[in-house]
Amino acid sequence: MSAVVFLDTASVFIFALTGALVASRAQLDIVGFIFVASLTAVGGGTLRDVILNRDVVFWVANPTFILAASVAAVLVFFTAHLLESRYRTILWFDAFALAVAVPAGVAVALGMGQPWAIVLIMGVTTGCFGGLLRDVVCNEVPLVLKQGELYVTCAFAGAAGAVLVLAAGYSVNLALVACAVLTLALRAGSIAFGWRLPVYKSRPPKA
Repeated sequence: MSAVVFLDTASVFIFALTGALVASRAQLDIVGFIFVASLTAVGGGTLRDVILNRDVVFWVANPTFILAASVAAVLVFFTAHLLESRYRTILWFDAFALAVAVPAGVAVALGMGQPWAIVLIMGVTTGCFGGLLRDVVCNEVPLVLKQGELYVTCAFAGAAGAVLVLAAGYSVNLALVACAVLTLALRAGSIAFGWRLPVYKSRPPKA
């Protein structure tokens, strides 16, 4: 199994778990679970492949990705009630999904010979877009846009880390590992320790 297939598979399954957990908070039926889980799982990778004009979108070329998302949705449908805090679980699953989706996007862009700027954008796109669709469809405030939340920043930092490792002359595999570790470390720090970005606060005009 290639690195891209492994990363895509892991991100699909874990993102599907988060989508199904959000569906459980919205009290959807099992079809709704599968829809939201699949949308979350393949949303970022689909946009990535369309932008990069890949020959075939990854889940169209291999429909087992949708099967994996559906299995995750059914699993959550029957077990979500056992979780003490579904929102906290969503945050942590989402963090791990982000940490594999960003290097997946980076790997695809590198494999297509894209320049560093596109590598950065594809890493962020693959990591963030599925979760954005999930939250919008389920009428929740998108996690990627919450005030001061380290999310897009984590994806960008991870992708940038991969680019820097490659620029230093190291292998692609090491760059992908560095991308995953940096992305997860920043996102986990945000969840566990409350790391935040400063937010804009309007001030009354001076007289």
